[in-house]
Amino acid sequence: MSCPATPSKSFRSFISRSGVQRQPLLFPLITAPFLGVEAYPNTLAQATSLDNSREALTFFAILRVMDQQKPASGHAAHTSAHADTNFPRIPDGDVIPPAFHHIGPDHSSHWQHFKRWVGAHKKASIGIAALTVLLLASGGVGLYFWLKPKPQPVTVTPPAKIQPTPAPAQVVPKYYSPLTGMPVADEATAKQEVTGIMIENSQYARPQSGLVNAGVVFEAIAEGGITRFAALYQETKPKLIGPVRSVRPYYVDWMAAFDPTIVHVGGSANALSEVRNGAYKDADEFFNGSYFWRATDRFAPHNVYTNFDKLDALNKDKGYTGSTFTGFPRKDDNPPITPNATKINIDISYDLFNVHYDFDKGCNCYERYLAGEKQLDRETGQNVKPKVVIVMRVPTQLGFEDGYREQMTDTGTGTAYVFQDGTVTAGTWTKKSKKDQIQFKDDHGQEIKLNRGQTFISITAPEKSVTWQ
Repeated sequence: MSCPATPSKSFRSFISRSGVQRQPLLFPLITAPFLGVEAYPNTLAQATSLDNSREALTFFAILRVMDQQKPASGHAAHTSAHADTNFPRIPDGDVIPPAFHHIGPDHSSHWQHFKRWVGAHKKASIGIAALTVLLLASGGVGLYFWLKPKPQPVTVTPPAKIQPTPAPAQVVPKYYSPLTGMPVADEATAKQEVTGIMIENSQYARPQSGLVNAGVVFEAIAEGGITRFAALYQETKPKLIGPVRSVRPYYVDWMAAFDPTIVHVGGSANALSEVRNGAYKDADEFFNGSYFWRATDRFAPHNVYTNFDKLDALNKDKGYTGSTFTGFPRKDDNPPITPNATKINIDISYDLFNVHYDFDKGCNCYERYLAGEKQLDRETGQNVKPKVVIVMRVPTQLGFEDGYREQMTDTGTGTAYVFQDGTVTAGTWTKKSKKDQIQFKDDHGQEIKLNRGQTFISITAPEKSVTWQ
């Protein structure tokens, strides 16, 4: 008997119960080539248009049955009909064709069909396998990158720059001359020997040499109303100094506070007795002639000169290598807006030796006039311009030594006027002993600080006038 072209109702029911209608559409598409449906393009188109993939599989299966159950001729038809009697039967008695033996819960025949198809289509199988591997690999790679945690933006904070610890600023020591308060190059200069030189001031000695460079100058009457200077030097060393003259005891006392070498050409009896007693650094020309010379352009006794090349050698030869002393307290300039002492007149003896000063605001110093004329340095032509002018009133009288000479009370206390910064401070001077430093104090008893630079100290008798405006 031949199988009808269209399966009976009971067969369709079997198909429905077998679960074929629930197979994915992908399976019939893969198996269609070896089911033989290539010959039914129209039917295949209908199957691919079905919404339900299980129905598409069922339809393919029916097409396969229809293809196998076409009428055969002769012995082949008889054999086929006979073989159909061995088909499994469905509940209503229909025979399940061999093409449907794989349908149902048992899917073991799928693998057999698949192996046969692979054997017959090796190239296609390899291509499909390669494509499948490629798709799986691509999908895996895509899945990996899709699932891979996205890198979070990292904010890189640069490490804080470690600032090197600065080395402590090197403190450059400052050194000042204890004589003038002026800055000097080094400690050795600040401690070097102070040299005090007696310089003549008679009209035959003018203009003097080196007086403009002195740090502190004492001016007083030597004899007969003629004044003389005790000029002290430390950091400044002029090339020519003179004329050098004799010493008096009060000059020795004023200079003694600075621990200097005392340079002179002889002296009064009392002065020589004191300076040669071993308590002072004596440098008398009478015993040290090689360190002096007599100029030929002036006559004696106004022509003895020296310089610091010779005086430094003299100090070295005698072992006078440094001075230890307390100088005047010093300060920086501090001129007021309105000065009150710009012109100073000091009556020391008479016109040839009286002194006048004009305040120079530009240098905050005082231009010195002697006998009505500017006092100049012979070598440089510079005007003598001290930063500080001091007048000390000292009791004075005539006394007999090796003749009648001026006698001054240089210790104790007395009236003083300090001129600096264009102003005047009235106060007192005090000297406790011959070698003690003079102190200048204001009316409140406070020590007066002096401007840095040259200080000129004029000594007058109490009855002599000192005026300013």
